[in-house]
This record gives sequence, structure tokens and C-alpha cells, in this order.
Amino acid sequence: MAYDTLDRPKSLAARLDAELRHAHPTSVIAAALEQFGDKLALVSSFGAESAVLLHLAAQVSKDIPVLFLETGMLFGQTLDYRKNLAAHLGLNDVRDLRPHYQDLATADPKNDLWKRDTDACCHIRKVLPLDRALVDFDGWITGRKRFHGGDRLSLPVVEQADGKVKFNPLANWGKAELDAYAAEHELPAHPLVAQGFPSIGCWPCTQPVEEGEDVRAGRWKGLEKTECGIHVARAPGAVVNLGGDI
Repeated sequence: MAYDTLDRPKSLAARLDAELRHAHPTSVIAAALEQFGDKLALVSSFGAESAVLLHLAAQVSKDIPVLFLETGMLFGQTLDYRKNLAAHLGLNDVRDLRPHYQDLATADPKNDLWKRDTDACCHIRKVLPLDRALVDFDGWITGRKRFHGGDRLSLPVVEQADGKVKFNPLANWGKAELDAYAAEHELPAHPLVAQGFPSIGCWPCTQPVEEGEDVRAGRWKGLEKTECGIHVARAPGAVVNLGGDI
């Protein structure tokens, strides 16, 4: 493994971004794997565009751990898609990350926190489970893209976040490239895409998108919220456990 613990995440990320900012996504994934080996994970929602990144990663290695946030509020179609797509691509290490029981009992005993505080709901169902899982990794891969807009418009290919190196292999790709790649490799689509869902999260906070709207317009519609929180930098020493280790 080429990763040198003396090469701090910030300087390493800057160097890798300079080297990889125009590279093909498979080259970015290969470089990430070369740097971090078994300390690298890929985070996937198994959503509308996930098949492309997962297929690209599988061309590099089918053994890269894939972290899937099973919030307990996903569409049934997403759970089926996760199972079927993982088998189709031959992914060997897909890990379902679930919120801790005590966190839910403490903060969301009636499963209705999403109605009152979407940020808090995402925190216990997504942010905390991912933070716990990422303790075992030094680098991770995401499926974010600049064309999604919002805070993602200036997205680098490689960045430093919360002391880890984060790779965004598809940052440079637009919808045309994604669609062409999916068609070329005959990748199965998420079943909700045909029903007008170009971006898919938890069922209470995801709606179909009208023609002409932004790809992520159906996420937390009517709110200023545009991210669930897993891609938002947190203060050093932030608490990552509301309840206990259950």
C-alpha cells in the first residue's frame, strides 16, 4: 500500500487531485485503491445513478467494501435493487449500515422525527452509522457529481474531509456520460427512475421531479436542505454516538 501516514490527508488529497482531476473514473478508483488498499471503502445509496459507479469500481476490484446506509426508511424498491445489483455486479463485500437501536429509541421512538427535524433524522440514520463505519477506513469513494448543482458545483475529484481522503471519481461526468455508460454496459436501472425519481433517498423525503427541475429537486422538497449530512464537514471531536453501542 502506497499510503504514507506521514503524508497528511490534506496534502495527500491536494496532490492526488492535481494528478487525477482529468482522469477517467476507473483511473481514480485504481489510484485510490493503490493508495489505501484495505483501508478504502465505497459509499453507495444504490440509488438512481449508483449502478455506474459500482460497475466502474467492480472493474478495478470486486472486493472494495461497499457501505450502504440502510436507514429503515428506504423504498422497498431500493432494498430489492441493492440485493439484485450487488449480485449482478459480483460485489463481494456490501455492508448494510443501520442506525443503533438506542439512538432511535432516544431520538425517534415514534419514527416520525422526519416530520419535525429532517437534519436530526438524517443524523441518527445516516451520519452516525457512516461515521462509525468509516473509523476503519482512511479513504472513501462517493458518487457525487458537479452537475447535481448546489454545493456540488465546485466538487474536486479528490478532497480531504474529517481527516480522511475522499474520492469523487464521477465529479467531471454529466448525465449524458452516465446514461451512455449505463447503456453501453446494459446496467439495470433503479425501478423508481421510470416513475420520475432521478434521485432517490428515504421515502418520506423523496418526491418525483417535474420536467425541467434539478435532478435533486425531489429531495427534501420545499426545504432549504440539499444534503443529508454525510458530506458536510463536522467539527473536530464531534460526538458520533447519541445512545450506546447496541
